[in-house]
Amino acid sequence: MKKLLNTLFVTTEGMALRKDGENLVAEIDGAERSRVPFHMLGSVIVFGAILVSPPLIQALAASGITLVLLDRVGRFQARVEGPVSGNVLLRRAQYRASDAPDEIVRSFVLGKIANQRAVLQRGLRDHGDAIAPEKRTRLAGAIDRLGAILQRVSRIQEGADVLRGAEGEAAFCYFDVFDTLIRVDEPELHFHGRSRRPPLDAVNALLSFLYTLLTHDCRSAAESVGLDPAVGFLHRDRPGRPSLALDMMEELRPVFADRLVLSLINRRQIGAADFETRDGGAVVLTDAARKIVLTAWQERKKEERRHPFLQEMAPLGLVPFLQAQMLARHLRGDLDAYPPWFWK
Repeated sequence: MKKLLNTLFVTTEGMALRKDGENLVAEIDGAERSRVPFHMLGSVIVFGAILVSPPLIQALAASGITLVLLDRVGRFQARVEGPVSGNVLLRRAQYRASDAPDEIVRSFVLGKIANQRAVLQRGLRDHGDAIAPEKRTRLAGAIDRLGAILQRVSRIQEGADVLRGAEGEAAFCYFDVFDTLIRVDEPELHFHGRSRRPPLDAVNALLSFLYTLLTHDCRSAAESVGLDPAVGFLHRDRPGRPSLALDMMEELRPVFADRLVLSLINRRQIGAADFETRDGGAVVLTDAARKIVLTAWQERKKEERRHPFLQEMAPLGLVPFLQAQMLARHLRGDLDAYPPWFWK
């Protein structure tokens, strides 16, 4: 099984990264702060004004370590990687399948809705007594509605567009009751609907930040097995968009990102003071809060679960790679269908 390598997050503005032998060295004002061997790294993600030396960029690319540049609030800027070594036959199969994506789209949608429903069910089971009766009724109704949508998705014959419509209906239902799972009293930490580009409240800022990290992991997973991350099935092709990475993220984000947001808020690891409002109303994490979230993200990826299809224990951080492998096996004809990842 693939080894879960580390992702190095560099968040201190003014830090300089350089190569020293087979190590990445992080310095501030010429003083060494950290040293990481290349063989322990899977990727490097830097936020804001970080100096990265040309020899280090070259060494990372040669070692197959991806360098991702984000701005200080976590928006994607650029990605540097070595030569693509994908299997051309696999990619041709992927392109052919993208022209008739119905069954792969069905699998992604089934996985996403099932995991959304599981998140709501877990919240109702664990904390239902603390939820006001009216909200508890709404939550139970949303769980039932998602169950009905799941059954409908499994029977839909009209094609990918109808499946996409069902996915949108489920997302509306899910986020309509997402706030009932937040158990803190601070009004600034409550959720009033999804907003993006820019996020307009604290919860959306957390969601968008974690979705960016998950997209990176899914893109790396797709490339690691030779798939083209730009050609998806659920998400239509668009220049500059990693559609396949976004497809793979859909079934994972309720568990990987949404539950982590709820944990950070409900455990009071993140509070209203951990956010800033910029001109135009955009809400972003402070530098200190971003480090808290990154630490929690890395710890969450170490948690082990039994994979429902492979029946093997694996850390959550490896799930995108396992799913990418099974998608590749399906496209090559080794599996009759792409098996979604269901959280239990």
